[in-house]
Amino acid sequence: MKNALFIAAFDSQLKWCGRIRDEFASRGYACRVVVPDVRSALSAQQIRDAGFDGVDSLSWSDLLDVAVISDVVVCGLSGPITKGFSVELADRRNSAGVIGPVLITGWVGVIIEKITAGYLDRCASDIVAVNSVADYDHFTAVGRRLGLPPDNLLLTGLPFLSPRPQPQRTGPIKRVLYADQPTVPGREVERRYMYQKLVDYAVDHPDREVILKPRHRPGEDTFHRMLYHPENVLAGIDQPANFRIDYTPIGEVLDSIDLMITMSSTACLEALDHGCRVGLVLDLGVHERYGNQVFLDSGLLRTFDALGADQIGTPEPDFLASYFLGRETTATAIMADRTDDLLAAGVRPSHAAWETDYLRSAAEFHHATSAGPGGLGRSGQHSLAALRRRVIRHGRVKGVLAQASVSLLPPILNNSLRGLIKNGRHS
Repeated sequence: MKNALFIAAFDSQLKWCGRIRDEFASRGYACRVVVPDVRSALSAQQIRDAGFDGVDSLSWSDLLDVAVISDVVVCGLSGPITKGFSVELADRRNSAGVIGPVLITGWVGVIIEKITAGYLDRCASDIVAVNSVADYDHFTAVGRRLGLPPDNLLLTGLPFLSPRPQPQRTGPIKRVLYADQPTVPGREVERRYMYQKLVDYAVDHPDREVILKPRHRPGEDTFHRMLYHPENVLAGIDQPANFRIDYTPIGEVLDSIDLMITMSSTACLEALDHGCRVGLVLDLGVHERYGNQVFLDSGLLRTFDALGADQIGTPEPDFLASYFLGRETTATAIMADRTDDLLAAGVRPSHAAWETDYLRSAAEFHHATSAGPGGLGRSGQHSLAALRRRVIRHGRVKGVLAQASVSLLPPILNNSLRGLIKNGRHS
């Protein structure tokens, strides 16, 4: 029996892995989901909401040991961690003299920042699952200019979207859902303003149920940490009876929602998939820190005043076509089909990618700066930077002595040596 390893650290990553896991499990793969000992946060409720009974936790070294002998590895981790994982997995594969697993990477939602960097963090995978036509075209152009082979790019669409969205509902608006985001907007004054506008909408429409769906419950965590939870921000704001906060997973309520409001959440695509009308809030402007710049061609950007007057847009056909690919096959089936083909042929596109100058230099940098044999590690990097600063300030000999006093000596001798250096500087 073939096996597949799924790696996630946060709820959105687990949700992404879960949909792919279901596809591979249906094809007879033995599936295992693990959380590495990098920064992670998964509550029991988040694990259940993602469709899992539980997950395993592994150290980084044990994770690599398991990954190198797996048939398939699906990595849902963030870009920089995925990059490190792919470098170290290639090292393990080369040391063991094996072909290694089919490594699948991708993005758990709409890419609103670091579009180029995110691709380059994942370009050493065997399958880079791409969410939209626009992203695919961009990655292809970037790879061509850097000499990276395009064989691993696979236009799949997001795993939780269907090939074609349902027709947009046209009946009266009775239930409105605001899909909150953990860091958009980022400042407390901005969040307070947005929540107040949502409360005002509820006051102006007493016949409508207005629901605020936070990204997570108080005390839980996501990859992007929320500093200003809506329950705390709204504590001093009067709320009408038709307004409430609810934590039910969005996928369970979309069929009953008439209008979804958000700033740049991937949930807007899920809403469109279910036939909801969608408004992407424009009140704070268009800016990369809000992520709404990627929706400029959606036809859905609106102010709260416009939404309150039911001036709701319809999605532009090209925008829909970029994310909903109109195929008969689902995103997860496309991934699994390509994986089966690679396993049957004994081919790994990543092997050719590792022969490029770009990835060889990326691996060299990783080896030189990561913690481990021959690597400086983070503390070593900080020490080296501090040494350079002290050499510039005090000169070579005194600079080295100053750094040694901080790094090696007990405080009492450290203070004495500092005084000696200080007196020498003034002599």
